[in-house]
Order: sequence, then C-alpha cells, then structure tokens
Amino acid sequence: MLIAFLLGAALTAWLSTRGYLAMLGPQAAPTTAADTAPAAPPPSDAARLAAIGTVEGRLAMLEDRLSRVDFQTHAAAGNAGRAEGLLIAFAARRMIDRGEPLGHVSDQLRLRFMNAQPRAVQTVIDFAANPVTIDGLAARLEALSPELTVTQTDESLWDRARREVTSLFVVRRDSGVLASPAARIDRARVMLTARRIDNAIGEVERLPGADAADTWIADARRFEAVQKALDLLETTAMLEPARLHDGEGQAVDQPSPLAPTAPMGDPTEAVAE
Repeated sequence: MLIAFLLGAALTAWLSTRGYLAMLGPQAAPTTAADTAPAAPPPSDAARLAAIGTVEGRLAMLEDRLSRVDFQTHAAAGNAGRAEGLLIAFAARRMIDRGEPLGHVSDQLRLRFMNAQPRAVQTVIDFAANPVTIDGLAARLEALSPELTVTQTDESLWDRARREVTSLFVVRRDSGVLASPAARIDRARVMLTARRIDNAIGEVERLPGADAADTWIADARRFEAVQKALDLLETTAMLEPARLHDGEGQAVDQPSPLAPTAPMGDPTEAVAE
C-alpha cells in the first residue's frame, strides 16, 4: 500500500510537470468578439432629439404634399365648373341661333350664371320664348323690300324732312347708285349674313319706307341684344372670379387660369360696360 501510494504520488507529480492535469480539467467557453467588445452605451438625449426631428420633418413633408394635392384637386374642380359653364353657354347660343327652345338649358343658365349676370340670363331666356333667327330676319327683309323702297304717302312733313336730312349728311365716297334703296337693302342682307346687326339696322333705317320695318328693326335689336348677352355669359364662365356657380350650386372660387395674375378688377363688369 505504501509502495502504491508512492507510485501514485510520483505519477501525479510527473503529470503535473507535463501539464496533463490542466488538459483534464474543465475547459473554458471560447470567447467571441461580442464578448470582448464593450457594451453599447444607452442612446443620448441628442440622438433621441435627432430621431424626433426626423419624424417631424417627414410629417411636415407629408402635410405639404397633402396640401398640394388638395390645392390641385380644388383647382381641377374649379376648372371643370368653368368648362361646364362655358359648354352651357355654347349650347344656349346654338339653340338661339336655330330658334329652338332652351328647355333644361335655361335651368342650367339660372343655376350657374344668375348670381353673376342676372340681366344677361333673363335676356337669353326671354328671347328664347319668342326666338328670331338670322334666316328669318333675312326672309322678312326680302318680303319688306317693296315697301321699304317706296316713300310713304302718309308720311308727315317733319318725318320726311328728318329722313332727308339724315340721308343728306352721310359722309361717304360712294356714288349715288350705292345710296339707292335697292343698294341699301343689298348691304343690309350682307350685314345680316356677317352678323353685323347694328349696321344692317342702320341701312334699313335710312330707307324711304323705314316705318314699315319697325317690327323687323325691333326683332333685329332683340337678336343683337341676345348675342351680346351670350358673349357676356361666355366671358363670365372663363373669367368670373367669385360669383360663378357649378352644377351643384357651389361657388367656383378658384381663380381662372385665363385671368391675369395681377388684380385688374371684375372682367365681366368691363364687358357689361
């Protein structure tokens, strides 16, 4: 037993000097770069403020984009309302030229333009109730030609003198043939075809039998008035800044892209004058 103890002690000492006992012991876990790297410090106040600032900047950008989209949508709606109003005015003009009743177009005229141009709208609606066309005026002028070219026997001395004086002081370089009643009627027909109604009325009023054309002159003036009213409605649809309405009765407050950038007053009032 003593010999065995001594041999064991000697073997242990020899193994210890050789390093075999360290290998037989428990091995330590391998170290990694993550274990050796220092722990990350908690985020500072500056980093948190920078993160909050980035979020607020993104929110501001989103709000700016949404506001621009809303503005563009509003502008598109306003332009659509103006375009629809212009189409309604064009439709009314086409029906007036054909002598057709306005029908539902009159309701659209009231809805869209009554607040901006009530007199023009009423002029168009009243004319449509008793329409007159260019062809009708030309045909009636042709039928009245025999009466217009003959001096009326029951004309008073004052009326005859006034007519003669009016015809006398017409400054022109035309020959006497062009001042004859037949030539005036021919020019009146041409003026009607060119839609120069005022000039046609002036030619008829200088004829010897102009009193026979009183009804014709009144209808021609009505036709001229409705044409001016339609022109005013079309201008209103393009340039009216505030009082134009859309198909739903809502005010079209979006500025027209055709309007000047600098404020120059109400364009429709300028046209009305």
